[in-house]
Amino acid sequence: MHSHYDDDMEDQDIMPALNFEEHVDNGIFEQILEMDDDDKREFSKSLVTNFFDQAEETFVKIEEVLNNNKVDDAKRLETLSSLGHFLKGSSATLGFNKIRDSCQIIQQYGHKLNVDGSAEPNEQVCLDKIKGALETARNDKDELAYKMFNKIDGFFKPHDE
Repeated sequence: MHSHYDDDMEDQDIMPALNFEEHVDNGIFEQILEMDDDDKREFSKSLVTNFFDQAEETFVKIEEVLNNNKVDDAKRLETLSSLGHFLKGSSATLGFNKIRDSCQIIQQYGHKLNVDGSAEPNEQVCLDKIKGALETARNDKDELAYKMFNKIDGFFKPHDE
């Protein structure tokens, strides 16, 4: 007799142990992995690689806006909110929780809102909070990239050509 429990157990055997701690929503990331056609995980690996590239490009843009004192603060905050929103969506799609949360902070303070949704009228406070969230997001991205790609025990193992 074959049960749904057996199916679940078989699926668990196929799925590698995900050990990303609070960095990743394993349920979402497993859905991405299920789209892979082979053991090399080329599809999911390319999604993750493209995300990390996109994240770094967005971080550079955020940094440029933060350092551009020629544009008034209100306009800078609007741009920063948009950049935070953009990267928040990409990170949420892959289940990258910590990066998503930092991007949410960037988006909120770009709208002159504290994390709890209350107003933060001081634009310099908002810019400072965004700077801190950017640093956190970058550190989290670097840590997650290491967990994903380091040659010794990274999730995506290098394959012999």
